[in-house]
Amino acid sequence: MCVAATAARALKSVLQGILLSSEGEKLNSMNLLLYMAPIAVVFLLSATLIMEKNVVGITIALARDDFRIVWYLLFNSALAYFVNLTNLLVTKHTSALTLQVLGNAKGAVAVVVSILIFKNPVSMTGMLGYSLTVCGVILYSEAKKRSK
Repeated sequence: MCVAATAARALKSVLQGILLSSEGEKLNSMNLLLYMAPIAVVFLLSATLIMEKNVVGITIALARDDFRIVWYLLFNSALAYFVNLTNLLVTKHTSALTLQVLGNAKGAVAVVVSILIFKNPVSMTGMLGYSLTVCGVILYSEAKKRSK
């Protein structure tokens, strides 16, 4: 599943890069997000309703108990919108590969922050994996500098 998810994410990024840089397609980041968002809602909402039993009832009950949950959901939705827009802008101005490398770097940084703040344990295999990720990001950065 992890390999399939990584391949799907890479495919999505490459397709976005093609759509954003194609001369035949006049898509900018906002337009592409406008087309992608409804499709994502259909797939994700369907999966949520199937996998999470009574999620609508639970959410309504939480909102009745504490209305702040509605504001949290709206704030989370706004942040997700800006993250998606930023991803599209990065893809347009750099490349799909750069976006994937930045995503891997973000994951490594999140793990380091998690270790520092929450004192989460990390296995030797995990440390090796994150070290390889950081080395890959550094090598990619150096290769980009040399190609310019």
